[in-house]
Amino acid sequence: MESEQDTGAGDVVSARDRFAEALRDARELHVPRQLSQTDLARIARTSRSTISRLENSKGPIPQELPATLDRVFGTDGVFRRLSEEAASQAFPELYRRRMTLEREAVAIWEWSPSIVPGLLQSHGYAREILRAGDPRAGKDELTASVRTRLARQDLFRAATPPDFRVVLCESVVRRRIGSPDVMREQLMTLLSHGQRPTTRIQILPLDAEAHLLVNTPITFLTAPTHMTLLYVESYHTAGIVEDLERIREAKRAFDDLMGEALSARDSADFIRARMEEW
Repeated sequence: MESEQDTGAGDVVSARDRFAEALRDARELHVPRQLSQTDLARIARTSRSTISRLENSKGPIPQELPATLDRVFGTDGVFRRLSEEAASQAFPELYRRRMTLEREAVAIWEWSPSIVPGLLQSHGYAREILRAGDPRAGKDELTASVRTRLARQDLFRAATPPDFRVVLCESVVRRRIGSPDVMREQLMTLLSHGQRPTTRIQILPLDAEAHLLVNTPITFLTAPTHMTLLYVESYHTAGIVEDLERIREAKRAFDDLMGEALSARDSADFIRARMEEW
């Protein structure tokens, strides 16, 4: 694991530098003539200082700029892909491998006893969760973190989205995160996600029997090779379990949770009822 983390740390630099290098090359090799930073800033409707900053790998990449650069230079999504890669690698080291596996997964199964998982979070809910996790974060930093988290949901809009199964403890939809408006938006988002044919959301009642995973949020990530890994997260730490026996044990516990949980239809009715209470 240490060698993988070391490699990941190097990747953070290279991803950001590759964006900077691609931008510099595209500007200087532009046909019919080379563009100055001022020329490009005018065409892209940004500032020269922004172009200079990006070419020197400094600061965040503005959300709307990669698509604009792809249009200006006719690069067929190159800048968008580089910006997404740089954004994903900006996450703490512990989460990078999970995000890679998540993007490649053909199936994702999640259990959460406490909060709505990131792949199902609404904008307002994600902002409240991230603000609580880092209360000293500035407005721009928080906005960038929310944007990156919500971008993970793009995998559901892929041509072949993963098979997604989620079991949420009843407390998740009862626990107030932010204002009542934030909670109503989040519950509506859950209902919207649940309408996809590849997604199944179930609620585990509070009076369900005690189980192996009662205090542990987990995620099963199944690769195209059909190998399944188990991602386990706790306070400021996370790990990926590859031991087959432990994965089988957790899978049996998850199967039991799905069996004890309300059906997808009854879960949707339960969520609607909670939304009306807010």
